[in-house]
Order: sequence, then structure tokens, then C-alpha cells
Amino acid sequence: MLIISNPKTYSPIGVFDSGYGGLTILKELVQTLPQYDYLYLGDNARAPYGSRSFDTVYEYTLQSVKALFDQGCELVILACNTASAKALRTIQQKDLPSIASHKRVLGVIRPTTEIVGNYTKTKEIGIFATSGTVTSQSYVIEIEKFFQEIQVFQEACPMWVPLIENNELVGVGANYFVEKHVQQLFSQSKNIDTVILGCTHYPLLKPLIEKYLPEGVTVLTQGHIVAEGLRDYLVRHPEMEARISKTNSLNFLTTDSTELFNSHASLFFGQEVKSKHLSL
Repeated sequence: MLIISNPKTYSPIGVFDSGYGGLTILKELVQTLPQYDYLYLGDNARAPYGSRSFDTVYEYTLQSVKALFDQGCELVILACNTASAKALRTIQQKDLPSIASHKRVLGVIRPTTEIVGNYTKTKEIGIFATSGTVTSQSYVIEIEKFFQEIQVFQEACPMWVPLIENNELVGVGANYFVEKHVQQLFSQSKNIDTVILGCTHYPLLKPLIEKYLPEGVTVLTQGHIVAEGLRDYLVRHPEMEARISKTNSLNFLTTDSTELFNSHASLFFGQEVKSKHLSL
């Protein structure tokens, strides 16, 4: 087993994603809360998760969470909408009590749904997400808990992630598929005034998405929202905050080629990344 550091003194915040998208979340976490140690794990060898079954996503996510626990993490953030939608609740309710009752796993969907009502005036919002996240209905369910008056319209965008990972952010293909899905979302309702980018890859397409959106529509990305949510969580849970190590370190793990991960990761993280390989 790979051990990044001594778990007795090294207790980073674990950040998990099926691939690269979670790096957009990690980037905001580091900017907002730079004092903590962070350990990122991308399960690139088995990505993407978006089209996989609930059982498979749950199995892969649980393995990855356990791997981060083994590296000393007391707190793990599923910086992946698909994992948050298909695996988080089961891990929290079924697995944590038996494998690590003092540790915690958080997701990226709830922090966004808690505040979306502050942005919409028409009470109609749109979600751009992977097929898996849309099928799970997680955004619809979570938003209803906080804002029963809000109508939610969803659009699955299966081509957006491959475009982003191939750095095709402004070409003919990107324009075609972004315009197509924006039009399909707004064909459901012309009154949508707020959209959530419900995949951690999608912020890289934000300028292009905004190009095709109707004027005045607000676009919410998750990174800053999740970072502020984590800040609030640690204030409310000082016992957890005290257990997280604080040496400003950043480490990266991937289940696939480190060379490939490093070459793609800078697109999402905004700076050079050096990873280590972890077998699951």
C-alpha cells in the first residue's frame, strides 16, 4: 500500500473524483482554506463514472474513500457529482458506522442546493449534468428539501466531459454541443433564470455556455460554494477541524498513468501537478 506520509501526523482533507473534474473543486478549497493539507485521488483508470450503474459507482467510490482513509484522511469530500448522487448517502448511512464511525464523507450537491434559492427570482432553475446525475434525481430531491416552490429542469450533456478532457473548449464541436444542450434545456421552460453546472468539469466550458444562454441567466459553479460550505462545516465541527493537519501540503494520487494525469491536471487545477500512482 502506498503511504504518502505518516498517518499519525498527516491527516489531510481527502478530495475524491472519478477523474480530473474534482480538481476544480480542490483549486477553490486551496484558495479559500490554504492552511490545511489536501490529498486528491482521481480514479482515472475507471473513469468516467457518469454512465455507470448505481452499484458500480457505489463500489468504486467506497473503495476510493477507504483508500483515502488508509492515507490518514479523517474527512473526505466527494468532489464528483455522480459519486455524490449515487454513493454518498449509502456510504454515510451504511458503511461509515462500521468502518470508521469517527470519520466523515461529504458531497458537492447539497452545498449548492442549499443556496440556489438565493439566486432565482422566477423560481425555475436548470441543471446541466451527466446522465448519471440527472437519472439519480439528486438535485431535484435535494432542492425540494430546501425550496419546495422551485421547479427544476434537467439536461444531460454526455459529450461535454470528453470535449473538456480533450481540451476542445472553443472549437466547432464544443460550440455545437453546448448550443444544443442549452437550447434543449430552455425548450423545457423559457422562465429559467439560474443554471447550475452540475458536473465539476463544466466550469471550463462556462464562457461558452454563457455565450448561448439567454441574457440575464445566472450561472452557478460549485467550487466556491463547496469551499465556503466546508469552511462553515469546520466551524460547526471543531472536533473535526482539530484533527486535520495544517502544513499547507498538496498531494495527488491517480489510479492510472501519472504522466497522463499530470499532463491533463494542469488544465483543471491551473498549475503544474505531480502525482503518484495508487492501485485500488
